[in-house]
Amino acid sequence: MASRPAGSHVSAWRPAVPGIAEVFHAHFVDHAYPAHTHDVWTLLIVDDGAIRFDLDRHRHGALRPSVTLLPPHVPHDGRSATRHGFRKRVLYLDPSVLDAAATGAAVDRPNLPDRQLRRRIHQLHQALARPGDGFEADSRLALILERLNLHLRRHIPTGDQPAAHVLAVRLRELLDARTAEGVTLREAAGLLHAHPTHLVRAFTRTYGLPPHSYLTSRRIELARRLLLAGRRPAEVAAEAGFHDQSHLTRHFKRHLGVSPARYGSLPATGRAVVDDRRWRYS
Repeated sequence: MASRPAGSHVSAWRPAVPGIAEVFHAHFVDHAYPAHTHDVWTLLIVDDGAIRFDLDRHRHGALRPSVTLLPPHVPHDGRSATRHGFRKRVLYLDPSVLDAAATGAAVDRPNLPDRQLRRRIHQLHQALARPGDGFEADSRLALILERLNLHLRRHIPTGDQPAAHVLAVRLRELLDARTAEGVTLREAAGLLHAHPTHLVRAFTRTYGLPPHSYLTSRRIELARRLLLAGRRPAEVAAEAGFHDQSHLTRHFKRHLGVSPARYGSLPATGRAVVDDRRWRYS
C-alpha cells in the first residue's frame, strides 16, 4: 500500500453512470461529521483506519474488511476511531436503485461483512476513475446492486405506521419540496394541521434529528450538486437557501471539512485531491 498523505483532503465528482449521484473520496485526520442525512443511499468502504458513527441513535463502526450501507433520510454522524484518521471511498446512489422498504434492514445492519461485495465496489471505483470505462462501470454497478438487494431482502418492515411517524414523513416531504425556499415552523404546522411542538417532537423522534438540522443537511446536499456542476459559491449560497456565502461556508466546512470553493474546484475525474497530493489504492 502507498504511504498515507499527512493532511486531510477530499475529491468528488459526478460520473456519467446512471444510478450514481456522486463519487466521494476522502482522507480525514480530525474531521468529525455532525448528525446529518442524505436523500440518497450511501455506500462506503474504508481503505485505512476506522470510523465510528451513530445511525438512528445506535453506535456502529466501519472497518476496512466490511462494506457500510446507509439509507436515505436516516440521521448519522461520523468520526475517526484512530489517532491517524481514516481514508474512505463513497458512492452516493440514487434512492430508486434500492427498495425504499428495505431501509429498516440497512438501519439494523449497516455493516456488511462481504468480501466479494467489497472487491466489486473497489473495482467499480477503479472503473469510475478511468475515462471511457462507463460501460464497465454500469456493469459493475449492476452486480453490486444485485448483491446489496440479497442482503436487504432479509428484513423488510411491515405493518401500519403510527400517526406521529406519518406526520414526520409529511414534514420531511414538505422540507424536501421547499429546501431552498424554506418554511417557518408556524407555516409548516398550519399546512400539516399539527401543533408546532408536536411537529418537532414527532420529526425528531422519527428521524433522530430536529427539522432545522435536517433542512440544513438537505441544503448542503443541494449545494454539493451545484458546486460540482461548476456554479460559484456565492450563487450556490443563494440557490441552496443559505443567507449568504459565509453562512454556506460555515455549514459546509462543518459537514464536509472543506470549503465550498475548494470543493467546487475539484477536478472532474476525481483523481487529484484538494491539496494536490495523490495516492493510489492497494
